[in-house]
Amino acid sequence: MKQTAVVICPGRGTYNKEELGYIARHHGNQASLLADFDTYRAAQGQETLSELDGASRFSVAKYSRGDHASALIYASSLFDAKAISDRFDVLAVTGNSMGWYTALAVAGALRPMAGLEVVNTMGTLMHESLIGGQSLYPFVDEEWVELPGERTRLLDLIADIGARKNQTLAVSIHLGGMIVVAGDEAGLRAFEAEVEPRQGRFPMRLPNHAAFHTDLQVPVAAKGQSQLSVDLFASPQVPLVDGRGAVWYPKTNTAADLHAYTLGAQVTETYDFTAAIRVAARTFAPDVFICTGPGTTLGSAIAHSLIQTNWQGLRSKSAFLDRQGTTPVLISLGREDQRAMATSL
Repeated sequence: MKQTAVVICPGRGTYNKEELGYIARHHGNQASLLADFDTYRAAQGQETLSELDGASRFSVAKYSRGDHASALIYASSLFDAKAISDRFDVLAVTGNSMGWYTALAVAGALRPMAGLEVVNTMGTLMHESLIGGQSLYPFVDEEWVELPGERTRLLDLIADIGARKNQTLAVSIHLGGMIVVAGDEAGLRAFEAEVEPRQGRFPMRLPNHAAFHTDLQVPVAAKGQSQLSVDLFASPQVPLVDGRGAVWYPKTNTAADLHAYTLGAQVTETYDFTAAIRVAARTFAPDVFICTGPGTTLGSAIAHSLIQTNWQGLRSKSAFLDRQGTTPVLISLGREDQRAMATSL
């Protein structure tokens, strides 16, 4: 009997030093599609994905750039989704931030090449503009349990800073037990100065990240809408859960609707990944959540979101890890020890 699954696609920041060579290691059977992707990139005057993935050295400055990172992550994630075993019945697909573009392709709302065009275009526009930045900060303790009142305090602080003269700050992504804030340099510096250091690494400024999912990206959204045709889009073949927690069911929306959201609100308004996971869990009640690679950094945010939802009695990090050790609720394809649980390769 098949297990049911919701597939989750990661966003920026997931192809790091450890992931160099990810496509070559895991997806030799996708050589034809990879060649098509390489041809497209070469025609844009960009390094091919084969060249980037096959390099001997990783550089944060190079690989965190939007024009490189977005396409690499898209290809890795899409190929991972294609490798999921037919032992699973995929009920829905969602993603985090840039992962929404990949989710569209996984769900059949974008053909693979159309998905690359969308991802590559938006990643390049973001890199060329690089308007503002992002910083990451948690509101949960070491057990992934929400600190009393901390989320409200942070949201109030973000709103206060954003309302001050000559600086901009807003919530970019609700990411499980963390908030990604975005704004201009003045807004980000004010936030980072007014929160206490936490867990030895937060607040964490994200390299080469623009102020995604805020109105600072209105110019980028406008360029994306003008450069990417509605004809690239279609109604999904599998339900999609977007960055508002709304579900897009097959045959219930138009290509124009998806085009408008993907290149409009999805770019300029807060992305609520926590809501996406909550809605996916409660609406589709899957046996497992399968997070595609590359990387493993999204796993904790998925776990945080499930804990906040009190999914199947999960209330803490310890409870989540105990469950993972017996009957996993989350399978991360970026982890070598879990990959075989869900792939046919």
